[in-house]
This record gives sequence, C-alpha cells and structure tokens, in this order.
Amino acid sequence: MPYPFEPHKIKVLDSIKILSRSERIKALQEADYNLFKIPSEKVTIDLLTDSGTSALSQEQWSQMMLGDESYASAKSWEKFEIAVKNFTGKKEVVPVHQGRAAEKIIAEILLQKNDIIFSNGFFDTTRANFEHRGAICFDVPTEKSADLSTPKLFKGDIDVKKLRKLLSCYEERAKFILMTLTNNTGGGQPASLKNMELAGNIATQKGLKFIVDACRIAENAYFIWLHEQKRMGSIKNIIRKLFSLADIAYMSTKKDGLASSGGFIVTNDESLAAKLKELAVLYEGFVTYGGMAGREMEAIARGLEEIISPTYLEHRINQIAYLHRELVKIGIPLIHPSGGHAVYIDAGKLFSHIPRNKFPGQALVVALYQEGGIRSVEIGSLMLGKTSKPELVRLAIPRRVYVQSHFDYIVDVFKKIVVNKKRFRGFKIIWQPSTLRHFTCKLKLVN
Repeated sequence: MPYPFEPHKIKVLDSIKILSRSERIKALQEADYNLFKIPSEKVTIDLLTDSGTSALSQEQWSQMMLGDESYASAKSWEKFEIAVKNFTGKKEVVPVHQGRAAEKIIAEILLQKNDIIFSNGFFDTTRANFEHRGAICFDVPTEKSADLSTPKLFKGDIDVKKLRKLLSCYEERAKFILMTLTNNTGGGQPASLKNMELAGNIATQKGLKFIVDACRIAENAYFIWLHEQKRMGSIKNIIRKLFSLADIAYMSTKKDGLASSGGFIVTNDESLAAKLKELAVLYEGFVTYGGMAGREMEAIARGLEEIISPTYLEHRINQIAYLHRELVKIGIPLIHPSGGHAVYIDAGKLFSHIPRNKFPGQALVVALYQEGGIRSVEIGSLMLGKTSKPELVRLAIPRRVYVQSHFDYIVDVFKKIVVNKKRFRGFKIIWQPSTLRHFTCKLKLVN
C-alpha cells in the first residue's frame, strides 16, 4: 500500500529547528540522558507521546473562541456534557483535567491496601496510582501477545482462562477488572469486542466492577469494525457498545478526544457518581469544569465528533502501518501487526549487545535523538521495572501532525543506527524518585 492520502490541508505552520549532531549530544548530556528533559525546541520529530499533541481542526479553534469561562455551570460545560453523553451513552459525567486524575479518583474510591485488580495491561500512571493505594496489579495479557513477531489480530485481549484461574485464587481480595483500549503497554494492540464481552461477563459473575480506560477507544473500535464487527454499521455504534459493557469508564481526551487537555469519568451508577463528584470537587475544582478551561471543553466537544470519522480513522491507522512497514523493510524488529497510535520497537533484540540491566530501550531512545533529533520513549525495564518483559521503544505518532517525508526521515535515521549499532552503549541510573522514575531520573553512560 502507498502512503495514505492526507484527508486535510495545512493552514498553520510550526517551524522545526534542526540541531547539529554535536548540539544534540550536548543537549542529551545536559538532560542526564532523559528525553523528558530535552527542551521541545531542540527536538526535530517528537514521538514521545500522542497525548495532548494533536493538531486541532479549524472547527475546534473556532469553537474555542466561544469558550465560557464562568466558574460554575458554564455554557461550555453544557456542550461538553452533551457531547460526552452522546459519545459514551452513559448518564453520569464527571470532568477531570486528564486521565491520571480519573485514575486517582477511582483508586481512592474503590481501592484499599492489598486489594487485587486485573488488566489486559496496566500503563505506567495507571499502575502507579493504583499501587499508591496499596493495591496489587496483575497484568493478564493474552498468550498471543508474547510472540512479538507474529501478526495475530487482537493482541490487546485479556487472557480469559488465566483470569479465571487468578480470580479463583484471589476471589476475596479482587476488586475490579480493567481493560485498556488500546493496550498501550502491549504495543498499542486492540482488544476484540468478543474478549471485552467475556471479561465483562466474568466481572459480573464475580461481583466485580468492570472498568474501561477509553483513551484510545476510537482506534480500538476501528480495528473491531475492520476485522470483527462490520455488521454493526458505524464506528460510533461500536464505541457505544464498548462503553455499555463498563460499570465505570474514564478517558483522557488528550488522545482520542483530539484535544490538548481534559478528560472524564462516566457511569450509570448515580450513587457511585456522587462519590466521584465529591472527590472531583476536592481535587479538580468543580463538577462543571474538572480542572479544564471553557475553551478546552469546547475543543473536546468538537473533537469527540471528529474522532469517529471513518476517513480520519482510516488515515490514522494506515499512517501507523506505513511507518511500521518501512521499518520492517530495513530489518527493524517490531511488534506485529501494526497497531494504533504508535510503532513499537523490540529494542532488546535490536540492541542485543546491551544487557537488560543496562536498559537497551533507553539506549535506543538516546540513539534516535543523537542521530536524528527524534524523541521517543522507552517502555521496558526503565519505565516498568520488574513487571517489564520485552524491552520496547514506542514511537507515538501525534494525530494530524506529521506527513510522509517525516516518516521517511525517521526510517533514514534508523538506517544509520543499524549500521553502527554496536557503538551504542547502555546506561545506569544515578538518581531516581520513589515512583514513576522514568519521568525525572538521571542516567549515565556505562562503559
């Protein structure tokens, strides 16, 4: 397949500053080899995250000019609430400033020390918020996800058989099952509707809450529509079906909300919603803005309409597939098949000369910046510690931002790295915080 046709025009430019290799090496040293600390103006292609990095449409910008910044019950809140209800099909809406705020509130209400929870894949902030409450998190990914190189569908599923076994062992301490859509830790791979229904039924049978992290639910729904459920008609129908399975769902609208900020929690349980809203007032401001400005709620309301466009989603997924395919051509080991929002490199395999305890993923992250000014993120033993199995590097693609020449440039940088890969060395940590160490830790090259 050729590179997908861009279903939009460019109207505003954000210039890219290109540093020399020596300038990039200096920037790495000043940042203690932690890419989160590299100033954005020194980044050529920024693939650190797809969160809050979308290009806004002209319709979003125009709606933002109508933002009502009243503290309580603003017009923008009314528009946001209607849009979220229409998108999710849920009755109760609790606004938050981003996804991890939702995680914190849910954790405080539902979890106590030594509670046990299960997921197809807890991402970093999700796990950190739940473990901060003293809960124990079990990742239960499908067996097919362990084979990175085989392009099997729906590698984001939860292993239902293993889940049942774990529940039989920990039934008294189990609290909920969480499905992350798409499975970010597992390579941006989607979960199937069939698997979601099975997991939801198990939760119901065991008297557990079934929770959905819906930050990339539109991308997940597109894969379901494409490979499993075209008979359901529209992407919107599939999204509503996925939300209907959940007792609670939460969404960072910085991803599939096509916005720079914001999020929400939804449920049909009025008593639970009352508890959620109580903490939202305590932590997020008030129940009609949740830490967001009126203009941000306007952008989200419009973004939730734009995200369900089949034209947009087809381009989005095929853009990821293009980069994936071009990297395969030059022999880069990847998670197969291509998923949503990102391409995942098997850095442990690419940099097999670097042992796991020297962080081969971080070595690749540093190499990409050093050789081409590309900022990416390690999802391996640096980020996840002992819970990590493969040493991955994620190239997260911002929505509606980059075009074919940018992706071809990324491939050219990988070619340089492959030719000289034995030159690159591992790292050791010289300082780290007590939690989420990858955001702020300091690293040093090892001999």
